[in-house]
Amino acid sequence: MVEREPSFDRGHKLLTKEIREKLLPLYGGEAQGLAVEAQVKFFTPDSNWIWYASEFDGENIFFGLVSGHEVELGCFSLSEIQEVRGPRGLPIERDLHFKATTLQELQEQHRRDG
Repeated sequence: MVEREPSFDRGHKLLTKEIREKLLPLYGGEAQGLAVEAQVKFFTPDSNWIWYASEFDGENIFFGLVSGHEVELGCFSLSEIQEVRGPRGLPIERDLHFKATTLQELQEQHRRDG
């Protein structure tokens, strides 16, 4: 991934008020484990990296599933999502048509599809 100055207009917000309200607080989904639902999907249009968020600290840190070199659960930051660019310089975008899906389903899908 290449880091560049954010200058591209995506035509949409990465994180709307509605999405913020649906995300659990950070660590709020621990009891549910993989049954917790990701509420938002971010992706690079010029590579295979995908970030699914189920929790948010309200400022910068998400928790969710990341599919890149590996499929793993962990934290990632809004600032990273806003700044990082794919190999062709394209910014990360939000999937406008994503429907809430459990982390379990997403993990299985990405491991199956490779």
